[in-house]
Amino acid sequence: MKNFRLEITTPAGVRFSDEAVQLSVRAVDGELAVMAGHIPLVTALRDGECRVYLPDGSVKKAKCGGGLLFVEDDKTRLLSSTFEFI
Repeated sequence: MKNFRLEITTPAGVRFSDEAVQLSVRAVDGELAVMAGHIPLVTALRDGECRVYLPDGSVKKAKCGGGLLFVEDDKTRLLSSTFEFI
């Protein structure tokens, strides 16, 4: 699988900035998964669990306090009021 650049930021600072294989979040209209090559997208997020799938095969789970998700050609950015890895 291809990797993509993922940056997760809160008002307290950057929580994650590295390569990922997949990002799964709760958008306002349902569960959403982003992978390399995803079409450009902007959507609002609901509070809920977020999963970051890493190139080494591991998965990092987190509690996401809503926010916005921006998927661009070269980078995916998640902006959230709170984001805590569990």
